[in-house]
Amino acid sequence: MRIALHTRVRTDRIEEYEAAHREVPAELTDAIRAAGVTSWTIWRSGPELFHLLECEDYARLLARLEGLPVNIAWQARMAELLDVVHDYSAAGAAAGLPAVWEL
Repeated sequence: MRIALHTRVRTDRIEEYEAAHREVPAELTDAIRAAGVTSWTIWRSGPELFHLLECEDYARLLARLEGLPVNIAWQARMAELLDVVHDYSAAGAAAGLPAVWEL
């Protein structure tokens, strides 16, 4: 399944956000892959961030990551950098953007 998300980085923290994503911990990327993600891309337009991920089951992905210490630390770090934070708990599984059109 494909999931689109929207978040917003704080305008005074864009460089820090991008730097963090050049150094995503291997333990986290391994956990994301193990939870069923096959692809995750983030685009930025000014402070607006648009994510597209492909995974087996988004709710299961969030549930598997929710209690992992590496994910908890990463989410805390991202919360400092973002104005609009996606809810990365299992309850946030409905937070994906609705598809309007597809070719």
